[in-house]
Amino acid sequence: MLSFEGKKVYLAAGATDMRKQINGLVTIVESAFNLASGDNAVFVFCNRKRNRLKILMWGGDGFWLFFKRLEKGSFPWPGARHEYETLTLSPEELDAFLSSTPVTRILKRDVVENKGSL
Repeated sequence: MLSFEGKKVYLAAGATDMRKQINGLVTIVESAFNLASGDNAVFVFCNRKRNRLKILMWGGDGFWLFFKRLEKGSFPWPGARHEYETLTLSPEELDAFLSSTPVTRILKRDVVENKGSL
């Protein structure tokens, strides 16, 4: 299992184009979310059907890109009130989310200022 201990976790609310690879996701993180991709953080993206996730994480000397596809069902993914909205989770909440354990608290919406569309 992945360990996210000690990292800040950002979820990209709404849908992300899953054709994007590392460079495309880094562009979203840096340009649209106005966050530094090389920080000690994890960035999580989901597709429109909510059955696929991508996790982008800095590994010290390069990026890790993890992918998960559900065979049945979907993730309880939050919708976005506007384009490029992020929510924050604790590492423990992300672990519970990935293991399909329901997250019981209401997600706090920490909106990151939108610098414009890509």
